[in-house]
Amino acid sequence: MATFVRTSRPGPFHLLAIEAPWGPIHVATTAEAVVGLAVHAPPEPFVADVARRTGRSVERRCHDAVSDQAVAAVEAFLGGDGSGLALLPLDPVNASSWDRNVFGGVRTLAWGEVTSYGRLATLIGRRGAARAVGGAVGRNPIGLAIPCHRVIAGDGSIGGYGGDWFGSRDTMLAIKRELLAREGLTLPARLPRF
Repeated sequence: MATFVRTSRPGPFHLLAIEAPWGPIHVATTAEAVVGLAVHAPPEPFVADVARRTGRSVERRCHDAVSDQAVAAVEAFLGGDGSGLALLPLDPVNASSWDRNVFGGVRTLAWGEVTSYGRLATLIGRRGAARAVGGAVGRNPIGLAIPCHRVIAGDGSIGGYGGDWFGSRDTMLAIKRELLAREGLTLPARLPRF
């Protein structure tokens, strides 16, 4: 499974916004890692969530190595290249060990690959825990880099995407479809048998 860094240096987090077809993608970084990324989030609730999870205050302008790497990776993803997102240092601050385990499993999904919640549960050694995996995926604080849009329902249909955290269910599912389409996927998808 993918590993995550643990940020330890004190200081604020940096807020960045990258334009996407559906609106801005907000990214929060520290000097060590990406600590938040939302594909459809108004800045105020996004900042409040990251501040609550990290215990840090926001600094709105920053150009450091992690921030620059995160912006370049998201822009490349929007242009059709997801390789930079897999290289980002990530810290899902305050995530439980269960959530980190699920996020690590999600992070192993390659560009253009989907899996179901049940298959993801099996991948992380918790066969039968599809519902619990779905809950963890819904709590993902670093979308795109922990590519939860690649997790779909067992029948190949869309499943969910982000609950109603920053938008209506229909809006979020439309974004999930667009993200999958950028990776060459259409739904319903055929999942391999095992």
